[in-house]
Amino acid sequence: MPRNAIDGPPPRLAVVDLGSNSVRLVVFEGLSRNPQTIFNEKAVLGLGRGLQNTGLLNEDAIGPALTVMGRYAAVARAMGAETVEVVATAAARDAGNGPQFVQALRDRLPDLPVRILTGEEEANLSADGVLLGFPGADGILGDIGGGSLEVVDLDRGRAIAAASLPVGAIRLADRAGGDIAKARGLVEADLARVPWLKRGEGRDLYLVGGAWRALARMHIAQTGYPLSIVHHYVLRREEARDLAGVVAKADRKMLASMPGAPAKRLGDMPFAAVVLRRLLRATGARRVVFSANGLREGWYSRLLPDAVRLEDPMLAAGHDLAQRWGRDPDLPPALFAWTGALFEEEAPDQAALREASCWIADIGSHDHPDYRAEQAFFRVLRQPGVGLDHHQRAFLAMVVALRYEADATAPFLDTARMLLDPAAVKRAETLGAALRLAFTLSGGTPVLLAGTALRVRGGELQLRLVEGSGVFAGESVQRRLDALANALGLTPSVEVAAI
Repeated sequence: MPRNAIDGPPPRLAVVDLGSNSVRLVVFEGLSRNPQTIFNEKAVLGLGRGLQNTGLLNEDAIGPALTVMGRYAAVARAMGAETVEVVATAAARDAGNGPQFVQALRDRLPDLPVRILTGEEEANLSADGVLLGFPGADGILGDIGGGSLEVVDLDRGRAIAAASLPVGAIRLADRAGGDIAKARGLVEADLARVPWLKRGEGRDLYLVGGAWRALARMHIAQTGYPLSIVHHYVLRREEARDLAGVVAKADRKMLASMPGAPAKRLGDMPFAAVVLRRLLRATGARRVVFSANGLREGWYSRLLPDAVRLEDPMLAAGHDLAQRWGRDPDLPPALFAWTGALFEEEAPDQAALREASCWIADIGSHDHPDYRAEQAFFRVLRQPGVGLDHHQRAFLAMVVALRYEADATAPFLDTARMLLDPAAVKRAETLGAALRLAFTLSGGTPVLLAGTALRVRGGELQLRLVEGSGVFAGESVQRRLDALANALGLTPSVEVAAI
């Protein structure tokens, strides 16, 4: 039965981010801890281009913007979005003709709610979006747009201070007259007006915004990083500083020749890079963490029930995958308890990974048997869960592939091996072997699994089977038990006990 067939289809919610450089429609499906985006379209219009000099929105962009907004309203309606809202940022709030533009939009589309955000509201929404992907975020958040830079002090998952500065990439270029050297001074002076940025010393700098995501993609392309996902991509301070320095000094032709460079942002990239360099200096951050979440996800997060927002995002992602692809919702908790005997001294983060692994262990059950391992691997590695860092993705993907008996030398596993250290690879191999044995014994049912147990005694791995429970130590069970014992460096044994 399809997911949600009993309760009806999940709700759809649409938000239009009306920015200084681009206008974007995002349609979300459902109210889950990990947002499911089913539509995402952007139009680069440059509404805020020239605003610094004229005090007005770009006249050439107003007509196209109204046309695009008409399309976005039609798309949202056609897709059945129950909630639709336009949130307008720096260009609309700062331009002298911003109110007239918004009124024209309301006249043309009277059923479309439009909200002009203050700088503080924009910063707080960005913070909510980042915290959806990084629940315990601790450091400084920087969200760069075309017109402004929002900065937020995040203290272990709470936003405690926020400010908005007029150094978005487009506005900074206009203020500096296209002069990079002058732009450096302007950014430095504006950042100096926010003394609490110094609290970023030795902490993380969370980066939000299309221009900075473009920097991450450039670095991924240039270094051959094995996972092309910007969200949770991390650079050391020195790496981020060097990357920004190269981009800030590059002319348009040089930028265009760089792998991963965004064709539509070439003119803005040097100024976004200048802001990053100066922000690194002002905060003293130890590393940069890129976030694909921002204002739009923050808007979405405020619609979530409190209980959903407080869920662990990695476990929530596992639950979602199990609900969609698994066969028995009672099996994952049973697997978690069953494998516990093998990992008695694990740290809390390791236990959470093991629990998530148990939730996703059956997601290949409906796939073609010849491709289950590979299909499940990529389904996990590339899932849209916003709370999973790259290490977690790689670990979970490797576990589920090995649970489906992937060849340990299969090329598709290379991505995970490159992202994990040897100890994590070993742990994934052990857990994958344990889950493979569990499914061989139980047929994927908690009832049969209850007739078995594992325990480690001295140098032995003992498998206990309850007589008459429907399980027995056949050839396939013995083979998988031997493989698990070998992974643990133990001697296998089987005990059959009376009921």
